[in-house]
Amino acid sequence: MVQMFGHVIKSDGASGLYKGISAAQLRQLTYSMTRFGVYEALKDRVTTAETKPSFLTLVGMASISGFAGGVVGNPGDILNVRMQHDAALPKEKRRGYKHAIDGVIRMSREEGVASLWKGVWPNSSRAVLMTVGQLATYDGFKRVLLNNTSLSDNLTTHFTASFMAGFVATTICSPVDVIKTRVMSSSESVGLVKTVSDIMKAEGFRWMFKGWVPSFIRVGPHTVLTFLFLEQHKKIYRQFKKLD
Repeated sequence: MVQMFGHVIKSDGASGLYKGISAAQLRQLTYSMTRFGVYEALKDRVTTAETKPSFLTLVGMASISGFAGGVVGNPGDILNVRMQHDAALPKEKRRGYKHAIDGVIRMSREEGVASLWKGVWPNSSRAVLMTVGQLATYDGFKRVLLNNTSLSDNLTTHFTASFMAGFVATTICSPVDVIKTRVMSSSESVGLVKTVSDIMKAEGFRWMFKGWVPSFIRVGPHTVLTFLFLEQHKKIYRQFKKLD
């Protein structure tokens, strides 16, 4: 990881570390908003004052939400992968997208509109696992902490549950992350089975958790901050509704 950072800084300067930020923003606006919105809407439908959804029900709702987010967010995700991968390529082989919108237009013109959903199946599978690992697992851990410890519904509980959810999400998503990155960064159309077969031949089972540490460095804090802000947002919203 340190070697990769060094290569990027040497090639593009410190600004190279932030390459693809517009694509990352596009991805969050489409992928994250869809999966969080669908999940909360489904959860509200099955939650009453007397009953709460079981963990398996939460997993099912998270799977639906994650799949929807993966499909909607695929264009932003593939651009995010490509723009970040550009820094590791020789200058003559770089795609050189100026920003996310430029990337969408150029991909549509040069590779066809369908190229925006290249790798959608591994991406959607990853989105399902990530949403289950983050949302359903967070609600599950939070429920266990509230029911089996002296913790109350406060920041300590939210931090603990979200940290554990980030760990689970990183671990279960690691194999799919590797496959998704290989498929999306490739300029050729390569089948999923062949991609996995080639990785297995070259690296054995080690590939499944390749890059776990940098993934957790990204996913862990992201998960914690997401739920800390989400819980505070819910609290303010509930207070606003009562005042209204």
